[in-house]
Amino acid sequence: MAVDQATESSRATAVYVYGIVPADVEPQEHACGIGDPPSDVAVVRHAEIAALVSEISVDRPLGTPDDLTAHAKLLDGSAAVAPVLPLRFGAVLSDQEAVEQELLAAHMDEFRSALRELEGRAQFVIKGRYVEKAILRELLEENSAAARLREQIRDKPADATRDARMQLGEMINQAIEAKRAADTRQVIDALDALEPLVNPRQPTHEEDAVHVAVLIEMSRQGELEEILGQFADRWDGRVELELLGPMAAYDFVTKRDEGD
Repeated sequence: MAVDQATESSRATAVYVYGIVPADVEPQEHACGIGDPPSDVAVVRHAEIAALVSEISVDRPLGTPDDLTAHAKLLDGSAAVAPVLPLRFGAVLSDQEAVEQELLAAHMDEFRSALRELEGRAQFVIKGRYVEKAILRELLEENSAAARLREQIRDKPADATRDARMQLGEMINQAIEAKRAADTRQVIDALDALEPLVNPRQPTHEEDAVHVAVLIEMSRQGELEEILGQFADRWDGRVELELLGPMAAYDFVTKRDEGD
């Protein structure tokens, strides 16, 4: 009976893997994994590399907002102090032995090389969104045809001016796309001195001005903040800028995986 209970217990749990780190990394104090209550984070080691893991119930569905937040929080906190190779959300193996043999040992050379590339580096994300009234005013000042069309439909019923409104909307969307491309290029060019890896992201909102992920040396974070501060001053009232990070190198790990 005891054997059956042990077997049943072993089937009830699995090991969730967050990412790959150097073997000398220890979990941060108070580090928490996914789950409710949050699971304890452990390290599975093999030679020079290791995996950040936690035990989960196999009956528990994954993918809640809290799970995604915990996954990112653990990886981003680790990336601030050591190179981290993040795994996609939802990596689960049967037990810690499987983590060591099927994941770490099987991919040791690949993981070790990737960690060396990330040594001393972290990802930051630059997000900027146009201030609606400011960018609309700018576009209308630059595009006389759009300005005339806007005057023609001002204070007129929506039904009677539907085609004109659609035409104006299309003109504004095209103009914003052109602005976004030019403004994104300005930011990327200004970051050149930091010798970054750059991954322009797709806009998440129609009024996005800039959305770029960069991988830089952690020691140059202050320079990055200074450059973006200059843009914030120059674009004051036009673009609201935000800098996220340091975080794990999600964009650049994914990019490499897809290219293999």
